[in-house]
Amino acid sequence: MRGDHVVEVITQTKQSGWARFWNHGGWWRALLLVVGYLVIYEGIGLLIGTAFHDQIDTKNLFATPESIVFGIALAILIAGLLALTFTWSVGWLREVFGRQPVAGRGWMWIAVPLLVIPIILRAAGTDWSKYTVAVILTTLAFGLCVGFAEELVTRGLAVNILRRGGYSERVVMVISSLLFALMHSINALNGQAPLTVVITVLYTFGFGTMMYLVMRVTGSIIWPMLLHAATDPTTFLATGGIDTTTASAGSAELLSLAGIFNWIYIVFAIVAIFLVKGTVFPERKRLR
Repeated sequence: MRGDHVVEVITQTKQSGWARFWNHGGWWRALLLVVGYLVIYEGIGLLIGTAFHDQIDTKNLFATPESIVFGIALAILIAGLLALTFTWSVGWLREVFGRQPVAGRGWMWIAVPLLVIPIILRAAGTDWSKYTVAVILTTLAFGLCVGFAEELVTRGLAVNILRRGGYSERVVMVISSLLFALMHSINALNGQAPLTVVITVLYTFGFGTMMYLVMRVTGSIIWPMLLHAATDPTTFLATGGIDTTTASAGSAELLSLAGIFNWIYIVFAIVAIFLVKGTVFPERKRLR
């Protein structure tokens, strides 16, 4: 371990000040990253919305492929590419997309079926006749953008920053999931009801924890990206909107059954807090 630390110190002396800043890690750097991402994402969305407002159906974002692209997809695609550029700029491409430095545990596999089952239920309960093929394909592409960008920022970059801060994996999981929930709390700025925002934040904390467990047990960030990419579009198409239910919603019974898993995620996240162990950089330990 001492030898690895010496190699790391020598490596850092060759890095730019930009990379050294982020390599020090810490919770506030992870928060800074997420807030910076949100500001850029919202700014991009505002610019796109202003430039292409005539292409966006504000009453139903999923009415046309153009509305999906300019209303929600393009902003997160650009933000995701900027996050990827950031990853490259600090030299973390291998760390983020490579094998996880700490192995998962058998119980973590429970997270996989808990995520897959509601995806299947929503797909089965969706009234596909309400949408054109173009809208469906565009929504699925949007899901890939969301899965890539949000997982890269939270389970990739934020987790790496927290690990470099010397925090235990339990703390890494909790803080990164809270940051993921923070990302979705900005819906309050878009005029959504406070209760809807609170429920969404609770759900996203649980969902974020599930994504962390999948990354740990599979050893790769690619799998949570794909599961996330499948979760969002099937939810939007099944309910007819984002964080809401419209006249386009499908089977109420199947959607209600799928919705139960949202609460299961929260409960399982609480249980996981007591089970997750390990530290990637114990020599940097900050939280006692």
